[in-house]
Amino acid sequence: MEKIIDENKQGETLVLNQKDGNTRKLFIESYGCQMNFSDSEIVASILTEQGYNTTQNLEDADLVLVNTCSIRDKAEQTVRKRLEKYNAVKKSHNPGMKVGVLGCMAERLKTKFLEEEKIVDLVVGPDAYKDLPNLLAEVEEGRDAINVILSKEETYGDIAPVRLNTNGVTAFVSITRGCDNMCTFCVVPFTRGRERSRDPQSIMEEITDLWNRGFKEVTLLGQNVDSFLWYGGGLKKDFEKASDIQKATAVNFAKLLDMCATAFPKMRFRFSTSNPQDMTLDVIESMAKHRNICKYIHLPVQSGSNRILKEMNRQHTREEYFELIDNIKRLIPDCAISQDMISGFPTETEEDHQDTLSLMEYVKYDFGFMFAYSERPGTLAERKMDDDIPEDTKKRRLQEIIELQQEHSFYRTKEHLGKVEEVLVEKLSKRSNEHWSGRNSQNTVVVFPKGDYKPGDFVNVKITDCTSTTLIGEAVGYSENN
Repeated sequence: MEKIIDENKQGETLVLNQKDGNTRKLFIESYGCQMNFSDSEIVASILTEQGYNTTQNLEDADLVLVNTCSIRDKAEQTVRKRLEKYNAVKKSHNPGMKVGVLGCMAERLKTKFLEEEKIVDLVVGPDAYKDLPNLLAEVEEGRDAINVILSKEETYGDIAPVRLNTNGVTAFVSITRGCDNMCTFCVVPFTRGRERSRDPQSIMEEITDLWNRGFKEVTLLGQNVDSFLWYGGGLKKDFEKASDIQKATAVNFAKLLDMCATAFPKMRFRFSTSNPQDMTLDVIESMAKHRNICKYIHLPVQSGSNRILKEMNRQHTREEYFELIDNIKRLIPDCAISQDMISGFPTETEEDHQDTLSLMEYVKYDFGFMFAYSERPGTLAERKMDDDIPEDTKKRRLQEIIELQQEHSFYRTKEHLGKVEEVLVEKLSKRSNEHWSGRNSQNTVVVFPKGDYKPGDFVNVKITDCTSTTLIGEAVGYSENN
């Protein structure tokens, strides 16, 4: 639940430029958070070298892969239906087709998919993508293939993702994998393993490549980016065993942010996702120091009740969260903050729910990602807690959270009225071919008439109107970032 799920991208098929000489066809669909979509690009890069070009036509595919998510029950059910569809096509149109499952669900349901239900030929966990050529060779020999071993080292730092289906303006760069925070509702530590960080040099090389190809904004990505810590390799939990020289030359997240913003002053930087217990003051100070680090933090809280936070094994209290919010607002007064919130966690009382609403009133988030609790197999909560809140109570509390968030979102967008703000043009507006759509530093969508501007331009826009989710304005010229 620590990860942003973009509903518009669920089930998106990856499309890449065709490589001459490749004769086999790959159909790959992704579900879940941005990490999964980023991983699909890595998988495509590996398979391009194995003779595969992508296709959007399922019937033509030699290999069908679905990159999965175990965060929500809805995603899991959707993937099961897609696997049924793949197998129906396999039987009726293409008996030679191979079907595989990647990602978090693969790690968790390996035996069920391969041996019990026999609906896949290939199961590959999120740390085993480099093993795909070997696994495919096993499948070609008529054997089921599986690798869900979670690595202590694997970060894919040496594989450049292929991003040919993006808008050419914004890109994601993974900097960490895994998570050490054992939140009781979350399956990530079990599906993506312990926390490990990527070599900063490889991160800078990837960003350099993106800059040279014309990209203007990078989002640094990880289950928990604030925990980034490079000291020559190894798990974060082993840092205390590092040598004195390793500790002295270590790079934490605040230093990485500073390195990126300093090296690429005309490029904008974002990051996701943060964890309140790991976000330190120096990260906020780095953000305040550089105008090209966007003034936006996704800061999941999950509940406003100390009792429920403890049940969730969140390593922060309500009061510590408020202190963090106060520090952000003190150092970056115009910083936007968004949330993740769960309603109806086991044992949640009406008083706990009211604590959540009062926390929301204190922060007044710009936007949020809100869910009713659903028990996820393999989590600590599933093993040790009864899912004891009635569905109608969960839904009613969720609706109250959503309604309050909508009120706060409108309050926040109205704060932009009359201001001139820098917007990075990304694409055409969904509603009009005569308008561009982009985002300001606070991650709010801004729509304005096209004029002579083009995607990739940084444009100063005067905000004249708004809804609860979108700012509307008029361009007044290029920003100094061009």
